[in-house]
Amino acid sequence: MKRNLNIFTLIIGLAVSSCNNDYLERYPIAELAPENYFRTASELQTFTNAFYADLPDALAIHYNTPGQGDDEARNTLASEFQGTRTTPASGGGWAWTSLRRINFYLENSHKCADEAARLQYDGVARFFRAYFYYDKIVRFGDVPWYDKVNQLDDPAMFKPRDSRKVVFAKILEDLDFAIANCNTNKSPQLISKWTALAFKSRMCLFEGTFRKYHGLGDWEDILQQSVAAADELMRSNTYSIYKGDPSKAYQELFIAEEANPAEMILARQYSATVPFVHSANFYILSASYGRPGMVKELVNSYLMKDGSRFTDKPNFDKLSFYDETQDRDPRLSQTIRTPGYKRIGASTTSVPDFATSVTGYQYVKYILSPVFDAGQSSNDMPIIRYAEVLLNYAEAKAELGTISQNDIDRSIKLLRDRVNMPNLVLAHANSKIDPYLLSSYPNVSKSGQTGVILEIRRERRIELVKEGLRYDDLLRWKEGAKVARPFYGMYFPGAGEYDLDRDSKLDLVIYEGTAPVKKPGVQYQKLGELVLENGKSGGRIVNLPDILKKWTEEKDYYYPIPTQELQLNPKLEQNKGWDKSGT
Repeated sequence: MKRNLNIFTLIIGLAVSSCNNDYLERYPIAELAPENYFRTASELQTFTNAFYADLPDALAIHYNTPGQGDDEARNTLASEFQGTRTTPASGGGWAWTSLRRINFYLENSHKCADEAARLQYDGVARFFRAYFYYDKIVRFGDVPWYDKVNQLDDPAMFKPRDSRKVVFAKILEDLDFAIANCNTNKSPQLISKWTALAFKSRMCLFEGTFRKYHGLGDWEDILQQSVAAADELMRSNTYSIYKGDPSKAYQELFIAEEANPAEMILARQYSATVPFVHSANFYILSASYGRPGMVKELVNSYLMKDGSRFTDKPNFDKLSFYDETQDRDPRLSQTIRTPGYKRIGASTTSVPDFATSVTGYQYVKYILSPVFDAGQSSNDMPIIRYAEVLLNYAEAKAELGTISQNDIDRSIKLLRDRVNMPNLVLAHANSKIDPYLLSSYPNVSKSGQTGVILEIRRERRIELVKEGLRYDDLLRWKEGAKVARPFYGMYFPGAGEYDLDRDSKLDLVIYEGTAPVKKPGVQYQKLGELVLENGKSGGRIVNLPDILKKWTEEKDYYYPIPTQELQLNPKLEQNKGWDKSGT
């Protein structure tokens, strides 16, 4: 049972805030007009509670299609991966209601005589303003900066976009205020000083590497600030990496009913008793909701258990499912079904289900027992983990060219210790660069630190898989074209009978022509419906072979501004490559 159902306070706040649907309204609701409100600490808390509704929910974290980037294939393809996005008439992420609520609060919180409370909740509000604007610059680049409530006749409503560098400097001011004034209580559900530090490490890593790889300049100081924020949090000893049995500790973190406060800095809270639930089991295991599966390139990226590279093995891409999953980084078997997998509460093993996973690499991350399969999952969902902070620290130092073995020992080693994996060795990474990773990231910085940068990217991808961060990583590294490459699944030499887990029982039949007489407990896939890259001669499963994938470097790193907004404010300029007319 949940100990602190803070989320339900936030739901009440959301119900209040939902009355404000128009950015141009005078007040969110009449009862909250400034002459009647913002007088007590309790009123400040109640108002700022509504801001939490803007945090991502379970659907956005584990299922949002672009968010998973090139890690995941489904039976549908996002428009971002097809190059079929068009300029919308409205919407498209160009929404400002949340910002208006935040600015409305900040203009009126001074009415509270309790200065300590005011500073604390102002810190929360400014965290959320930074969070709001971070999302906007990731999505659109340059955006207009507003730090007050503007009325319809205010000329500021029709200003041009401010540069992302100007906006980012304002974001840093807000986050630094939050770091200085939010409380220091640990809570996975509430914003604290630690949340602000962790988020600063994330957004400065994004902005610093985006500027570096997109040639925007002024990136070094931003990466230094990412390092400093992460380092302050690390030195505080407030958080740690959750450890337990190495064969299940990683998975346990994501199936826990309540977010583990040792590692989860910020999480979305759920409960079966209210109920306030999500549908992770259903989305991952249903045959009617995308049939998500990990792609083979990511499976290939997991190291061997002894720290050696799987992709150095002869014919690594032609190994059977059983052979390719043996003696690997334990996080692989705690992220997807591998031989010997048992669902929670089950006494028998389960092989991958090809009816619900298009690649055959079927997720177990977030998956609870079968009683939750109908869309009633109640495990908390991660938004910011301490593991990410460690990865942010290591990557920022590597991109700056200042990383040392001691830095790796303070960061990457802790993640590998959880699963009893050997540590990353800096000298080896840089002297023995992985050609597989190098081919995966052609735009990586070519320097004396190339090898360790690539290894940290490997670690980040594996540790944070299915947490909604991958697409943003590709954007900042200028590797968006990776989403336009073919998505592959398991390798099969052709039609035949397959014992996937080698327990002497038939699991899968891939057949040609007429379907054979079906046996209980056996899966049947028709060759041609299950597409192998070389047809009858076998190969990797090809996801959606008839759909063209496309990425346009000149425009696809940003989203377009809706046409209605361009018409309402002629000073707004459309992002490069996007048309004002909706093409």
